Amino acid sequence: MGKNIDVVKIILIVLIGMFIPFLGALAITFGLALNDTNDILKIGSTFGYFLLIFGFELIVVYLYYKITNTIANIKLKKGGD
Repeated sequence: MGKNIDVVKIILIVLIGMFIPFLGALAITFGLALNDTNDILKIGSTFGYFLLIFGFELIVVYLYYKITNTIANIKLKKGGD
């Protein structure tokens, strides 16, 4: 169980590390004010979409890894017989 908590902590640190530069880039590029509620909602929704797209990309990479790993294991078993 401790191993899973460590992974969750690392993921949270990475997310915070991704959000801070993202927040700065949006504020500078589009001139969004960090003290305006409407602008904060825009930044939050944009980061949410970013996380959804990034999550989808990670799922695709994970599936690619699992499929190629399965194919490689099948080829190794056939070659060993």
